[in-house]
Amino acid sequence: MSTTLKFGNVKLTKWQLALLIGTPLAIGAGIYVYRKVNTPPSSSSDESGKKKQKALDSNKQSLSIDGTTEDKELEKKKKTVELENEKLSPLKEATMFKNEGNACYRNGKFDEAISFYDKAIDKCPKDNKTDLAIFYQNRAASYEMLRKWPKVKEDCTKSLEYNPRYAKAYFRRAKAYEATNEISECLDDVTATCILEMFQNNNTILYADRILKQTGREDAEKAIKDKKPVLPSKSFINTYMRSFVSDPILTMSLPESLDKSHGFGRAKQALDNEKYDDIIAACNEELESSESESQYKTEALLLRGTFHLISGSFVEAQQDLDAVINNDDADKKLRTYALIRRASLYIQQENKDAGIEDFAKAQKLQPDCADIYHQRAQIFILLDQLSEALDDFEMAVKLAPNNAMAYVQKCYAEYRIALMSQDQMRLMMVMNEFKNAVEKYPDCVECYSLMAQVLSDQQQFPQAEQFYEKAIKLAPDNASLLVHRGIMSLQWKGDIALAIDLMEKAIEIDDKCGLAYETLGTVEVQRANLDRAVELFEKAIKLAKSQAEMCHLCALRNAAVAQINVTRKLGIPMSSISALAEASIMGQSAQMAGN
Repeated sequence: MSTTLKFGNVKLTKWQLALLIGTPLAIGAGIYVYRKVNTPPSSSSDESGKKKQKALDSNKQSLSIDGTTEDKELEKKKKTVELENEKLSPLKEATMFKNEGNACYRNGKFDEAISFYDKAIDKCPKDNKTDLAIFYQNRAASYEMLRKWPKVKEDCTKSLEYNPRYAKAYFRRAKAYEATNEISECLDDVTATCILEMFQNNNTILYADRILKQTGREDAEKAIKDKKPVLPSKSFINTYMRSFVSDPILTMSLPESLDKSHGFGRAKQALDNEKYDDIIAACNEELESSESESQYKTEALLLRGTFHLISGSFVEAQQDLDAVINNDDADKKLRTYALIRRASLYIQQENKDAGIEDFAKAQKLQPDCADIYHQRAQIFILLDQLSEALDDFEMAVKLAPNNAMAYVQKCYAEYRIALMSQDQMRLMMVMNEFKNAVEKYPDCVECYSLMAQVLSDQQQFPQAEQFYEKAIKLAPDNASLLVHRGIMSLQWKGDIALAIDLMEKAIEIDDKCGLAYETLGTVEVQRANLDRAVELFEKAIKLAKSQAEMCHLCALRNAAVAQINVTRKLGIPMSSISALAEASIMGQSAQMAGN
């Protein structure tokens, strides 16, 4: 779930604000958290934002190309008299040429406007740097209307030589860089604009968000091709495997006579003993054996495909799963679970329709399989299709009444629905269901962790802390629990030191916990430790399983890199930017998030 905040006249997701400011914010079940600031939003700032929005939405947005308003008729006549009756100083003459250029610009006579700006630049004394910066920027605006992008960049650069903190010149040059597909330079310039405007201009923020997403997509497309498969941590794999209650590989028993030192026998033993690094190699042995020596080729394909899937080797995973699905002689259960796995693969590749279709095929093969409904429900949760998720969770619980994970996740779906519909009675009933889940399944870590996240979401922090403690006691090697607890400490007490300590402990426990690197990186951006943040985002990128996840992480990294480039170029300490931006924006977002 991505909560939306009203920011000025524009709705922004909390992710957008976190991306641009580097402040951890709450997303969904608690990936980021916001930190409350007591500074109230400025009414004058709001009014200014409305005026800017109105100006930009108008067809006459060019009226303020140099920060001035359109001349009144009386002023024009007065200046004409001045020009005729007295000898003007070079600066005044240059200003008159600039005003003539502005008038031509407003009337769509861009070539004529350029001629007047040329004269203004020639006449203006070189020590009047502020004026020259405006003249060059205005001429760049005319070149922009003629789509002469090299000229736009050249004039904006010249403008910035005279006024290195001219936000309008940075923004215009950013658009020119985008037009010539120089996206990295565009990102630096729009980041500079955001910083110089103190994140007060909604249009600049939205533009920066779009460019960040574009850089993230482009970098992810390159990175995914060179990415080496990484097997997740033991804790992750254990949680994944526990989410299936009747998986045929997990539940099968091998005959005592089967050789456990070779092929599928070795793979199954490695699975049972949690020696996950040995599984793919053992499956290879089975599949490379002759038909007479191999009894479990289909099982080996399904198991190897599963581990390719969770390692992010999607091409290899699909080859193995396709082989099982297309084998009409294969056991129906094996084909069903191959379809479930392939559905997950498609969803991770953002092919929702193919994924849902595979779930339907699995359901047709084995309509009483609880895992079909449970796994599909989790996908529906990710897709924000809460009603469909709840229906599937209910069916999963009906078919497998002792499936603790499905039961508590059903409670979470009900909670989300009650929250969105603002149904207080239903919310109370859901909280009672959560309590029943904890009592009914005292050994299920997910019961405690989801209960803790829901209580944290309701700002019942002391109670949430107790549930996190119980969850961590049950699963001390589950690094994600420490990350979520650290996030809550930010939301609850603004305790950055404790949050960092918990996240660093999470990395010590599990050096493959991508969530820990990502969240700690975001905290380090807030602390103005941008180089450290980039390092953490890079580690998270290497652990990303899907292109969508990698795209998000690349965007976060690129935002930090751009801020490093800009603050060093401008000589502005990032710590002051972070503090001021937080004071101006976070007070409003925290207040609205609490509503």
